[in-house]
Amino acid sequence: MRFSREGLLVALSTSTVQAVNNGLARTPQMGWNNWNTFACSVSSALLTSTAQLLTEYGLQDLGYKYVVLDDCWSAGRDEADGRLVADEAKFPGGMKPLADALHEKGFLFGMYSSAGEMTCARYAGSLDHEEADAASFASWGVDYLKYDNCYHMGRFGTPLISFDRFNAMAKALKKTGRAILYSLCSWGEDYVHTWGGSIANSWRVSGDIYDSFARPDDLCSCTDAADPACIAPGTHCSVLAIINKVAPYIDRGLPGGWNDLDMLEVGHGGMTEEEYKAHFSMWAALKSPLLLGNDLRIMTPSTLTIITNPAIIALNQDPRGRAVQRISRNTSVPKDRYGVGETHVWSGPLANGDQVVIFLNAADADLDMSASLEDIFIMDGVGGTAAQVRQDWAVHDLWGKGARMETEDARRVLDAEGQEARRAVLKRLGWYNATEVPYAEGLRRRDPRLFGEKIGVVEKGGDLSVRVPRHAAKVFRLQSVSGEDTARKSLVRDEL
Repeated sequence: MRFSREGLLVALSTSTVQAVNNGLARTPQMGWNNWNTFACSVSSALLTSTAQLLTEYGLQDLGYKYVVLDDCWSAGRDEADGRLVADEAKFPGGMKPLADALHEKGFLFGMYSSAGEMTCARYAGSLDHEEADAASFASWGVDYLKYDNCYHMGRFGTPLISFDRFNAMAKALKKTGRAILYSLCSWGEDYVHTWGGSIANSWRVSGDIYDSFARPDDLCSCTDAADPACIAPGTHCSVLAIINKVAPYIDRGLPGGWNDLDMLEVGHGGMTEEEYKAHFSMWAALKSPLLLGNDLRIMTPSTLTIITNPAIIALNQDPRGRAVQRISRNTSVPKDRYGVGETHVWSGPLANGDQVVIFLNAADADLDMSASLEDIFIMDGVGGTAAQVRQDWAVHDLWGKGARMETEDARRVLDAEGQEARRAVLKRLGWYNATEVPYAEGLRRRDPRLFGEKIGVVEKGGDLSVRVPRHAAKVFRLQSVSGEDTARKSLVRDEL
């Protein structure tokens, strides 16, 4: 069934719609979630030990602050008062001691429920128990709620029905008085991108990701957001499928509320190093929450060098909060054995007047790619009318020297024993610490660790050209050589 824009607005007007304003997620949330590696094998010990490794490897100081417990934590509801009860074998003492332990380490505690009678793993859900469950979460010290979409008893099919179901928990969380980041996991159903920002800090745009760059799968059949037959968001969505799903409405993510492309797969082993770099780069530039999902106990140097790149993370945490937009897509390129092959160019503005440009090669061959300044700044003026086209731009490679940790240095961090030794290695490397210098301040200071390696200049009216390996992304930050402040004019347009 299709819904007209006017019909959708009329439907939502029957409920009290107010943009979420809880002061959270002014930039996309960052952290770690257990599900993609551990599924139901969860415990207090797993979360606290992982938190310790997040600290030791410098990840906490790069912004990975939320430690999120996913499904399978519950033992059902107490027969006397109907409140959710934690599984005592997995969580001795319940959730409050776990939250306290994480808070003591400087982390924020996230957990999970579903807007259904059961969670996706068939534990007790929160549908029709929203106020009681929100009160429990608040009393336990929860800072983040991932709220899933399983077993919803048929309460979906129109934007209003889904909005009301998820808004019940939004109102319940607000009633507790505790600041709890609200992360909807509705799989992109019922046009969540049109209403999610009214009640939540992030909203899933697709079915569940899996550890593949581009392989199609029938379990992720829903790839077109406007397709009226799109009723099965799925559970095996590739990186490319999710990127193509969100492209038409990427502009709906703004400070305080973000399109959620699902958890990161970096480090699971199903993709090549270039594919993982591309995955991490696109999630960062598209302003998705960055939630690690790998087992930090067996992390490789390659994985550490990808997830610790501060120049890429700075794109995600840029205070302007504008995602890159796709300015070109070409499907007339070599295809793989699944018939998949395409290239994209993405471009977007940054708070200090810089511009990020990404060449994404999802073809089955290494390719030469290019984009003109006219196209790169198309959002600021069609037909070459943007003022930026008449400027020279220095080009910085955000995976170049100085941005990405050297493999041997990453190995030294991993091989060191204990927090003091590992942090000593990071200090000798001079690795970026966002706890000491937040990204907004580092960008203001022009900290070289956030700007990558300068590799050349694109002169006014010119083109940016690059060779891109198969299934890879080249990510560049463009800086005006003249130093002209284009940011102020663009920010005025944002506000309008």
